[in-house]
Amino acid sequence: MDKNNFLNVLQKEVATLNSAFSTPNGDWIIKGFIDIAKNIYTISADTKVISKIMELLLFPELAHFAEKHGLKMVLSEQQNSYPDISFVDDDGHRFALDLKSTYRVDSSRVNGMTLGAFTGYFRERNSTKNITFPYGSYSGHFVLGVIYSKTDDLIDERRRYTLDELERITSVIRDFQFFAQEKYRIASDRPGSGNTKNIGSVTEIDKLVNGSGPFASLGEDVFDDYWMYYLTKDMARAAELKRPPYTNLRSYLKYKGLAK
Repeated sequence: MDKNNFLNVLQKEVATLNSAFSTPNGDWIIKGFIDIAKNIYTISADTKVISKIMELLLFPELAHFAEKHGLKMVLSEQQNSYPDISFVDDDGHRFALDLKSTYRVDSSRVNGMTLGAFTGYFRERNSTKNITFPYGSYSGHFVLGVIYSKTDDLIDERRRYTLDELERITSVIRDFQFFAQEKYRIASDRPGSGNTKNIGSVTEIDKLVNGSGPFASLGEDVFDDYWMYYLTKDMARAAELKRPPYTNLRSYLKYKGLAK
């Protein structure tokens, strides 16, 4: 299986996920946590909590996907390792899949997501530190993304519910949109957040779903080169440079003599 075949079957699988995650009216099927006395506790719209529950919901679906296509599914052994899941076919081809979720800020944009480090294993392609298999050994790097809306209704986290009240509990998120794309196609030219050395994503929903970010037309080689040599201001100072050689795609293309 090559990476195009993998993406094709993955996108077909992703197109079926909405019904497994939402009720007929679009609400999340998850209402809260339950204890042994059958009390239900609501959850907040904390993005880290939602992201983790999403992962737990996706794992069985992706295990079925792997079985259907004769792939071995290898989960990340460490919380911060890349990728979340590695798929391996009978010929030893490896496909990296990260699971990402983000919320809508309006009808056309999301808050954004991080797409993994641009230092460490990303630059040292034979390294096994913080990665399941060496980065360079994968045939492709993919993202399964989940876009959702936060519920406007107030959630009373002080309240405890019974099973009989399950239908009355407000879901904290709703209106899901799933997509799968190669990582480079949805990457932006800026870091993902704060001081972390992570690649950021584009925030336009259509570009995420269609894989039409700024590197899509330039190719994965340009994406790799851009982020392997990208320097933050701190990294530039540590390298005894006055400033980073480039800070965005426009200045990168000019720096490389590729600007039209």
